[in-house]
Amino acid sequence: MNIIRNIAFDLGGVVLALSYEQAVRRFEALGLNDARQRLDAFEQKGIFGDLEAGRITAEDFRRELSLLVGRELTADDCYWAWHGYVEYVPKHNLEAIQSLRERGYKVCLLSNTNPFMMQWAGGDFDGEGHPIGHYFDAMYLSYECKSMKPRREIFEAMLRGQQAEAEETLFVDDGPRNVQTAAAMGMLTLCPQNNEDWTEALEAILRQHQPINEHRP
Repeated sequence: MNIIRNIAFDLGGVVLALSYEQAVRRFEALGLNDARQRLDAFEQKGIFGDLEAGRITAEDFRRELSLLVGRELTADDCYWAWHGYVEYVPKHNLEAIQSLRERGYKVCLLSNTNPFMMQWAGGDFDGEGHPIGHYFDAMYLSYECKSMKPRREIFEAMLRGQQAEAEETLFVDDGPRNVQTAAAMGMLTLCPQNNEDWTEALEAILRQHQPINEHRP
C-alpha cells in the first residue's frame, strides 16, 4: 500500500467556490458578447488560455481584450471581470488544509490561473488578512509554470518541486480530464463536483493510505 505524503489541490471549485456564470456576466458587461463561448470552467482557450499558460502577459491580455470589445479597457476592468469567477472562499476548506499541514502532509496548490486572479488571491484571500500562500507549502501556477492542466508537464513540475513520488501523492481537482492525467501518472485522485464539500472523502482516502500505527479516528 502506498503511503500518502503529498497532497495537491486545485483552486477554483475545490479550494474556493467557483461561479462560471458570474464570470460570463462580467466579461459580457465589458462588451465581450461571446464570453460564454470563450470562457471555460476548467481550461481556458484563445487569449484566456494564452494568459493562463504564460504565453502572454497581463498587459498583452488587456490590449487583446480591448481589441475584442472595441474599446480601451483598464487593468482594473480585467481584474474585475476575472474576479467574477470567485463566488466565495469556504472557511472549512481552509481549516481542512491547515489541519493537513499540521499533521505533517506536504500540501500544495496546482492551478490553472493567471496574474489577475493571483493579484486578488495574494491579498486578503481569506477575509482575515492572509494571502493564499499562507495556506500552502508551495504553489504551482500555470502561468508561472508555462503549462496548463491536463498536460503532464505541470504535474511533473509539481512532483519535482514537492520532492514527491506520484505514488505518494493525492491530487484533488473537480476537472475530470485533470484527474485522468494525474491517475495515469500513478497518483491517487479525488474528483469532487464543482464546489462540493470534499473534506470527508479526502479523510477517508487518507485513512486507507497511512501506516497502521498512525490510523486516526
